[in-house]
Amino acid sequence: MKIHDFKRKKEQQAKISMLTCYDYPSACMLAESNVDCVLVGDSVAMVVHGHDSTIMATMEMMVLHTAAVARGLHQQFLISDIPFLCHRVSHEETIKNVKQLLQAGAHAVKIEGADAEVCQTISRLVAAGIPVMGHIGLTPQSIHQLGGYVVQGKKQAQAERLLQQAEALEAAGCFALVIECVPAQVAKTITHALSIPTIGIGAGVETDGQVLVWHDMLGLQTEFKPRFIKQFAQGKEVLLHAINAYVEQVQNAHFPTTDHAF
Repeated sequence: MKIHDFKRKKEQQAKISMLTCYDYPSACMLAESNVDCVLVGDSVAMVVHGHDSTIMATMEMMVLHTAAVARGLHQQFLISDIPFLCHRVSHEETIKNVKQLLQAGAHAVKIEGADAEVCQTISRLVAAGIPVMGHIGLTPQSIHQLGGYVVQGKKQAQAERLLQQAEALEAAGCFALVIECVPAQVAKTITHALSIPTIGIGAGVETDGQVLVWHDMLGLQTEFKPRFIKQFAQGKEVLLHAINAYVEQVQNAHFPTTDHAF
């Protein structure tokens, strides 16, 4: 998948599939899958490092995980999140931050928000030859300002503002746009208004694609399960069963056998 394939898929009404990924072994599995693109999300701060929000992600963290994922992929398009406030610095510092992610193996970066400052930053990055994916709706880096993980755009004025933000991000040069936790009808309206593809999470089926977090999709974590998540496997149960089977065989001296010894 190349950057021009995003718009081509939208034109052909072919859905785009995206998953988050944070490590080399998982990336190796994704490399053998049919998934279109991979996101090294700043959600790594929560699902891998155990923090309670994405604002704890750092450039060092994102570069480390981006490099690990890039080493495992072969054909998928790789996007990496710019962490909290790392694009709200000087232009030179922003370029330096983005350069680190691209040199780690990312093909593009994702930036949250759509205010005038962010759109200007995106325009300058695109002018410098850096592909940028936008992100509107529930933007986790703004969670304190939003007042929690709540659906955005439920009121008419809010829905209109989201459409304006989406159009501003397209004008700034974004090649695609993530829409998170907004009513399905709002996401549909935005999707039809743009020439660039939209990738939804908690935004209904009418977006041009979907993204889920690796651990959510595989059922590896079961404590946090918002409405928009579908678990396509019971990964936690499978792994716990395997771990306990190993423990039992060790305790009963059934492992290792002569087949596993020198």
